[in-house]
Amino acid sequence: MTTDKNLNPMNVMKPLNINPKILDETQPLTAFEMGKLWATYMGNSMSIQLLSYFLHHCEDEHVRMLLENGLALSKDFTQRIEGFFKTENFPIPIGFTKEDVNLGAPRLYEDEFYVHYLKYAAKAGMSLYAVAVPLVMREDIREFFIYCNQCTVVFLGQINDVLMERKYIAAPPIIPTPDGIEKVDKQSYLNGFFGDVRPLQALELIHLWDNIENNVTSMALLLGFHQTVQDQKIKALFKRGLDMTDKAVKQYKEKLHLEHLQSPAFLDHLVTTSTYSPFSDRIMLFHKVDMFAMKIRSFGNSLAVTARRDINFLYGRTLKNIGLFVDDGMNILIDKGWVESPPIAYDRDLR
Repeated sequence: MTTDKNLNPMNVMKPLNINPKILDETQPLTAFEMGKLWATYMGNSMSIQLLSYFLHHCEDEHVRMLLENGLALSKDFTQRIEGFFKTENFPIPIGFTKEDVNLGAPRLYEDEFYVHYLKYAAKAGMSLYAVAVPLVMREDIREFFIYCNQCTVVFLGQINDVLMERKYIAAPPIIPTPDGIEKVDKQSYLNGFFGDVRPLQALELIHLWDNIENNVTSMALLLGFHQTVQDQKIKALFKRGLDMTDKAVKQYKEKLHLEHLQSPAFLDHLVTTSTYSPFSDRIMLFHKVDMFAMKIRSFGNSLAVTARRDINFLYGRTLKNIGLFVDDGMNILIDKGWVESPPIAYDRDLR
């Protein structure tokens, strides 16, 4: 991978020589810093267990290297956060441990699936780190999240290289280069259901593609979880998640296919028929509740750049279904005593 030496922000911006006291690492952690560090720790402690199992059942040399890199990053991030927490006398979350994974369980996914999963998980992680950077104030914590973001950007580049080299994904759609600047001068630009419906614009295309890519990976992961989960209530929730995601993906794919554009393929064939669970019910349920919650941000981003009403309607309906799924999943997690609480503000009991 080549790096353009001109892509240095300080080649454009002047340095700001200021050191406000709030950036001093002797300052206590703020709510923002506590919350983002806690969420990052929980997510990466979960990833350590899943990736350890995936590595135990991986034969492809390049896929194995990706898994090793992903595992190394998750371990590095959690160790750095533990360092922050110990310095601040902040209780280190339990997170997920070796008790949540059975490395001796039979293979549940094919090697190709691991590459798709890594991209799915890395995108979710990067959205967490990127949001943290402008919110946290302490310089050492901000630098940590910048570091997490930079590592994940490089890692995603490696993942995409393998996906494209192995032809695991379809090439992105090609659309015409504009002949010139064109103004939107008709309300029909917003049409989707009736009347003169325009072709998809570039931002709508990329978000449809991204949502399909995320959701076909989510479905394959969920299919394996559904096959192996022990608790029947969780199993029923996973079946509901499969059905609603399958319906949504087919509707998104149809929007692309109507315009003769390719879309990411389903990945269900990369799930084996094993019913022997490699993961605890707790980690599987937490994972799906967490990742479905992350989808809410993704669909919010999609709504922000989509003008056609038919696509916005689909996203709105999906958001409603996801919200209900996450709520029901959280209720199960709470009922079973499986939820660690994030840091909470003072209870002033002003009633």
